[in-house]
Amino acid sequence: MPSTSSFAPPHRILIVGGGAGGLELATRLGDSLGRKGRAAITLVDRARTHLWKPLLHEVAAGSINIHADQLDYLAQARWHHFTFALGSLAGLDRARKVLKVAAVIDDEGAEILPARELPYDTLVLAIGSQCNDFGTPGVAEHAFKLDNAWEANLFHRRLVNACFKANFAADGRIINIAIVGAGATGVELAAELHNTTRVLAAYGLTDFDPEKQIRIRIVEAGPRILAGLPDYLAEATLDVLQSLQVDVLVNERVVGVDSTNIRTASEQIIPAEFTVWAAGIRCGDVLANLDGLESTRINQLVVLPTLQTTRDADIFALGDCAACEWKDGRNVPPRAQSAHQMASHIADAIHRRIKGRGLLPFHYRDFGSLVSLGNYESVGTLMGFVSRGSIRVEGFVAKLFYISLYKLHLWALHGFWRMALDTLARMIRRQTEPKVKLH
Repeated sequence: MPSTSSFAPPHRILIVGGGAGGLELATRLGDSLGRKGRAAITLVDRARTHLWKPLLHEVAAGSINIHADQLDYLAQARWHHFTFALGSLAGLDRARKVLKVAAVIDDEGAEILPARELPYDTLVLAIGSQCNDFGTPGVAEHAFKLDNAWEANLFHRRLVNACFKANFAADGRIINIAIVGAGATGVELAAELHNTTRVLAAYGLTDFDPEKQIRIRIVEAGPRILAGLPDYLAEATLDVLQSLQVDVLVNERVVGVDSTNIRTASEQIIPAEFTVWAAGIRCGDVLANLDGLESTRINQLVVLPTLQTTRDADIFALGDCAACEWKDGRNVPPRAQSAHQMASHIADAIHRRIKGRGLLPFHYRDFGSLVSLGNYESVGTLMGFVSRGSIRVEGFVAKLFYISLYKLHLWALHGFWRMALDTLARMIRRQTEPKVKLH
């Protein structure tokens, strides 16, 4: 009589959030476990495409084309042996080990996909963060937040339209842009806008003078720009911004926003036809008490040193939505390099879980900070390269390291040769395209 053998079903891994960390994790696990049928990996995201979040300020400024730099989740899933599920996180049932996904609705209100449940053996939450408006009146109605590619692109389109109108009117009207928050996103956006509005005017806007008609202001509640980064970085960046005639206001907390102005706690009224809110971070409200998981006041999930949530060993969190203790009472900072390192750690942890081995603690390595001010300057500090000290880098070297961060992300998603070919193709394509997105 022939013998029969039974096979255990593949381990079900559910990853929610296709940002830098989530997509890298799905890709790595798909290549290592999904390819061999040892696990069934599913990536869930509310968008259909991925764009590296540190590029959003360049989308808003028009420095890059949103359509050329996005990655389709369905294509990545096919190439790397995982499944993509469209939808946003709606809830969790830990007892039944199922994730609740909200219905997908199109722009006209029609239902594309119904609400559904997805089972898991291991769940990884990587839904990132969004700007924190602190409940400031008028922000939701009148300010842009660079939380996703669509809103960044919408800001750019409306700014281009305003420039066209000003050129047609030929009346010298001023376009006031206020950026609330002087973190890396805010200062990088200001410099990019200074450059791209001038390039835009060169494409036939003969009656529009950006030097006189574009006014950019950064409004910061704290005492200086780039809080948390070294003083010399802040000072060097401030010097560049001042040379570009970008007004920087510090110790000014915004308390109200409307369609033409922002108002500060000191009762200043600052003209702003365009307001970009780039202050603070906060995770989605869906993470607050997500079926009993421990969370912080900004809705980050509290995790153990292994990156497992404190109340459920089958659930991990990574990236901006994870509150992971680091040193001196601080948590791991919400940066792309953090998400990349966490993704690598969780990939190894899941391999260990499947083999029945114990998990290791996560150790974050801070490789420094880089700030790119468009074509004008790049400054930063690289850590851990010489003993345990840091190196100050500026100019071309800093710009090279800044670009390399994105290339490393593409390498993790596509492998070295495809990343290299993609880079070459972009260099060639840029020779036949406008230097700024014109629509």
